Amino acid sequence: GSNANALSSGLNVTGQISLSAAMKAKASPNDAVFVYATPANGDRMPLAILKTTVSQLPLNFTLDDSSAMTPERKLSTAGEVLVKVRVSKSGNAMPQSGDLTGGSEGPVKVGSKDLKIEIKDQMP
Repeated sequence: GSNANALSSGLNVTGQISLSAAMKAKASPNDAVFVYATPANGDRMPLAILKTTVSQLPLNFTLDDSSAMTPERKLSTAGEVLVKVRVSKSGNAMPQSGDLTGGSEGPVKVGSKDLKIEIKDQMP
């Protein structure tokens, strides 16, 4: 579901997610991959989220209001967000030990294009 309005206003975040060489060995093609944006103010509830699998990496992604979890909390109104990626063997939305993670270096403005996010860490 792409929303023409969201696209024309440019209030989305796009980029590419890749898996570092070191993490490729730790991931299986069927592992779930969650890509999500949280407000830069530290609120942990994602504004937008999408789910894919490791077999789709490297992935060009777009987070916008159509990927919002709740209609009241829209990516387009956030201003700045943190983009995070997590690979989960269990497919569980909650982070777990052993998950592989990556994310933006810091807050990015909504409207940012061509982010490069590498999954390169593993949760203890």
